[in-house]
Amino acid sequence: MSTEQKIKGSTRAYSYNLLRERILHLELEPGTKISEKEIADELNVSRTPVREAFMKLAEEELLDIIPQSGTIVSRINLKHVEEGRFIREKLEKEIVALACDQLDKDARFKIEANIAMQDVCAGQNNFYRLFELDEEYHQILFDATGKQRTWKMLQQLNIHFNRLRLLRLSKDSNWENIIRQHKEIYQLIIQQDKEHAMKVMEQHLRLVVVEQDFLKEKYPHYFI
Repeated sequence: MSTEQKIKGSTRAYSYNLLRERILHLELEPGTKISEKEIADELNVSRTPVREAFMKLAEEELLDIIPQSGTIVSRINLKHVEEGRFIREKLEKEIVALACDQLDKDARFKIEANIAMQDVCAGQNNFYRLFELDEEYHQILFDATGKQRTWKMLQQLNIHFNRLRLLRLSKDSNWENIIRQHKEIYQLIIQQDKEHAMKVMEQHLRLVVVEQDFLKEKYPHYFI
């Protein structure tokens, strides 16, 4: 690969990662119109890697590229939110059941460290890092049960679900309740109480359902 190709690739990746983070963190709000030229000028790069980043974000349903009109940050699709939540609920109930038998010392250490950091982030109102730790908590369970590829598959299906979760955390969430459930699920896994662990995981993943009507009423322009 030539130096020029490497630079182009790294510029595309940088543009993509920056825009994706801004969208997920609501720095670019749903419905916001953006242009390749403005982004390219801001980042001081050519339009080609930005255009390629736009295309990738469109494939992930984070941007809507509308011919003859322009590009906007996609609104949160509640049907897609529910589909993502449904799939995660069905899979993660089985994951915690497996974890009751398969969670080794290394995974236990990672989860305990993760939960401790969640408490720190809640105390500092750092909801972006709390979201990352929330994701990491669940990923540890998938990794510990040998389901890494399943976790990767879920990421694409959960784009809208995760956007709603971040909105919930940033605006109106009861963080303590989320962290409490993480702790409870972990203790139930340690106790190998599969049935109860599955029930609490189900409740945990349905918190978004409980709160989405409130969020839609307060931020109607964010949703379709």
